[in-house]
Amino acid sequence: MSFRFLLLATAAGLAFASPASALDRDSDFDMLEIAQAAPPVAAAGRTFSPKSMCQDMLARRIGNRAYIKARLELKPEQMTAWNAFEKASDEANTKSNARCAALPAEMKDRPNYVDRLSMEEDAMKARVASIEAVKPTLTALYAVLTPEQKAILDKPRMAGGPGGREMRKHGSPR
Repeated sequence: MSFRFLLLATAAGLAFASPASALDRDSDFDMLEIAQAAPPVAAAGRTFSPKSMCQDMLARRIGNRAYIKARLELKPEQMTAWNAFEKASDEANTKSNARCAALPAEMKDRPNYVDRLSMEEDAMKARVASIEAVKPTLTALYAVLTPEQKAILDKPRMAGGPGGREMRKHGSPR
């Protein structure tokens, strides 16, 4: 497992912004295995930016929320619930953005085992806080959706970024 994957998982936890991302991220891997992940091999003079990766993930999640809104084709009577959900998501994003800003802009050396485990723990705590902040408004939104809209929201999203493959409910590729 690569360090890049660890940082992606960390950034994913930091950047929760859409209901689909909360529902699609089944975690089947051992925390100790994650903590043992190795960073990518850096070419001469090349560095890795956890901060930039986190900010990119946050931007993708914000875009995913806009996509979901467009796909749901919300009715005027559903907009109050959507707006509450969007406000809660924006507040969670603000916290995630602050957390991204605190990450290193450059990383050349591999963090030690304890540091990697601490990074993962911090990311999980941030993710739980985001979920707890957004879940009440998401639950209220879900309650006013039609069965067709719920089916759109319930559908697993693409994984792996551009060119990713659709994931099943349990996170394995089709």
